Parts: sequence; C-alpha cells; structure tokens
Amino acid sequence: MVVIVLARHGECEGNRAKLLLGRTESPLTERGRAQAAVLAAAVAGRVQRVLCSPLGRARETAAAIRAAGGPPIDVDDRWAEADYGRFDGQPLSAVPAEEWRRWQADPEAAPPGGESLAAVGRRVRSALTELVHEGGSGHVLVVSHVSPIKAAVAWALDAGDDLAWRLHLAPGAVTLLDQGPRGPVLSVFGVPPGPWLAELLAGS
Repeated sequence: MVVIVLARHGECEGNRAKLLLGRTESPLTERGRAQAAVLAAAVAGRVQRVLCSPLGRARETAAAIRAAGGPPIDVDDRWAEADYGRFDGQPLSAVPAEEWRRWQADPEAAPPGGESLAAVGRRVRSALTELVHEGGSGHVLVVSHVSPIKAAVAWALDAGDDLAWRLHLAPGAVTLLDQGPRGPVLSVFGVPPGPWLAELLAGS
C-alpha cells in the first residue's frame, strides 16, 4: 500500500521568532537541521519519491533526505505555504483581531495581497488527487508547510478548509495518509519522526 508522508519542514528562524511565515524565506535553525536529519534517517531508502515546496526552508529539509541517499527531489509549487500578503513575515501580533476573525469566519477570505485557506485547499487537493491517480507501489514523501498539510488532512477527512483552525502542527512533525477501500485515510497526524516511521514504511 502506498503511504503519503507529509512532513513539515524543520524549525526555521522565523518560526523561532513567532513570525507569520508564508512566502517569506527563512533558513533552518540548528534545531531545524537536527529535525531534518531525524526525518532523513527515518525515510531514506524507504520512500521512492520526494516532492517539495519551492520555499527554502522546505528545500533545505528535503536536501537532508537526498544527502542520506534518498531519491531526487521534485519541486511542486502547489505545496508552498499560504501567501499571507501584507502580513507575510510579520509578528502574529501585527495582525488585527478583526482580520483574524474574518479569516476564521470565511475560508475564502484572504489577507490583503494574499491567499485564502480555500485557495490553498484547492491547489493541495489537485496535487493529492494527481498522486492518487498516478498510483504506483512506492511511498511518497512531501516536504511542505503548516497550511498545505492541514489542507491535506481536510482532504483525507472530507472536511472543510476551516478545519485548519482546529489543528496544531509543530515544525519537523509528520502526518501519514494511507489509501483505504473507501478513499484516503488519516493514520498519523503531527508526530515527530523516528524509528517507528522507518519500521512502518519498511513493513507496508
């Protein structure tokens, strides 16, 4: 059975500073590089394909997998983080309370110059549908960000994009999607990688 492993990139400088990071570039911290190394040890030699967001923090995480003997990395723009427009790269406190309420009330609401949760959901659903239709026998790793991974969970659960507001995903955490007889199945959400992941991929 094909397993889709969704990995959030390792901790980056912007995460540590509690910034609202969308398309703003931010390098991994020392901790983030260590998280990438743990992920690489768990999946190298056990996934047959690696997809990656075009943003540097995701590419840096994926590069650790390639360096550990993983497959070549395919960059897919559909796995990029949401664009927070005017608020991109700003502290969370910079977002007015009424703006937060507007985003939470309407998945189609977008920050000025940015992208809505619903728009993220549409591109992620497109990417996942393509992966499922391609089939194949190898496991797939996707190195991405908070919003796209939450959108993937909503897809698997046949839920709305506003589910994102009820999920928390830490840097470096992995989420697993299986394929069941009735469609996608969420089997793991937001867990740090480790030997358990290597064993699961080797045995499935």
